[in-house]
Amino acid sequence: MPRPVRVEIKPRFADEPLERMIKRFKKKVKKERIIESVLNRRFYEKPSEKRKKERRRRKKVIQKAHQKRTPFKER
Repeated sequence: MPRPVRVEIKPRFADEPLERMIKRFKKKVKKERIIESVLNRRFYEKPSEKRKKERRRRKKVIQKAHQKRTPFKER
């Protein structure tokens, strides 16, 4: 059984705009990968396909992080 997910956003200051709070909420949900997990459970996926997909995702994240660290001339 999947664990319940609680994502809570409170206003940082009294008159914080609602749009900014929604943006922070969406960012937090994306970081927790909630939407991604819901979409992945819509259809059955073989375990081997899950592993392949996860490897590709990790590789992409690592490459993106590497690009941010290296100067433009070295790329």
